[in-house]
Amino acid sequence: MQKIDAELLAQKIINGDRFALSRAITLAESSRIEHLELAHKIIHLLPTSKTSKRIAITGTPGVGKSTFIESLGKYIIQQGKKVAILAVDPSSSLSKGSILGDKTRMEDLAREENAFIRPSASNGSLGGITSRTYEAILLCEAAGFDTVIIETVGVGQSETLVNEITDLFVFLQLPGSGDDLQGIKRGIMEMADLIFVNKADTFQEKLVKDAKLDIVRSLQFLPTKASEWKRKSIIGSGLIGKGIPELWDLINEYYLFINENNYFQKNREDQQLKQAERYAFDLIQQKFIKKLKEHPISQDKTISAFEMAKNWLSDQHLE
Repeated sequence: MQKIDAELLAQKIINGDRFALSRAITLAESSRIEHLELAHKIIHLLPTSKTSKRIAITGTPGVGKSTFIESLGKYIIQQGKKVAILAVDPSSSLSKGSILGDKTRMEDLAREENAFIRPSASNGSLGGITSRTYEAILLCEAAGFDTVIIETVGVGQSETLVNEITDLFVFLQLPGSGDDLQGIKRGIMEMADLIFVNKADTFQEKLVKDAKLDIVRSLQFLPTKASEWKRKSIIGSGLIGKGIPELWDLINEYYLFINENNYFQKNREDQQLKQAERYAFDLIQQKFIKKLKEHPISQDKTISAFEMAKNWLSDQHLE
């Protein structure tokens, strides 16, 4: 890769250069440690936002996340804001490839001057996001995007990491899908701050009302969130924009609430600490991988694989 001037790239990002922003995110997503270090050098040179909104959005397959996010993004821009969308697509476990079609699905939003859409492959990372979404958030905020929306790969067993790098968790649900969600609902509901029942315009009124009632009942049995915010639900449609203004009002109400009780600042500090722990793990893993390549474990048929590993650690003074 051509030698990159970190100071020049950082200045271009501050000036709103989209290509520079994309290039910095690509560096952060690289598997090479020197690229990640360069990305963090760039981040260190950039301003830190203390008023941005970090919003995670997830939902069941077919719930209409992309359409919903495009509708929400366009509304946010109408309010005089700048919005960045970090859309994560699942990677194939075989080819490691990813379709990365979110930018195409959000065609109208992609044309907006105050919108930035970055599709990324999950590359097998757990948590519903990529392993470097945190860096992408910081870079987007430094580029002047006051609202950063993270679209996860979809509801599953590992949507927890995205909850640890954002302020607000929005869960999209379809009317009539209550029974199908029982296996995963409690974990998702516990993380959710706002629940949006989407596609209300395409379902029978009874199914929509039943979905709302099901959510209200479910919320009664959940523990209070650390933010002390009382979870809220809303019915609407991303396709026709129904419920989007009301949702944005609730989002602003949420941020006002967590700023008044100081949860916003505390949560950001906790996020930074948790991220530091993840970096420590990554750096240790990189060190071990390098050691294994330089000094492979010797085969010893007289002992177990576990004992071989312990002996290797001892030989490398890594116990």
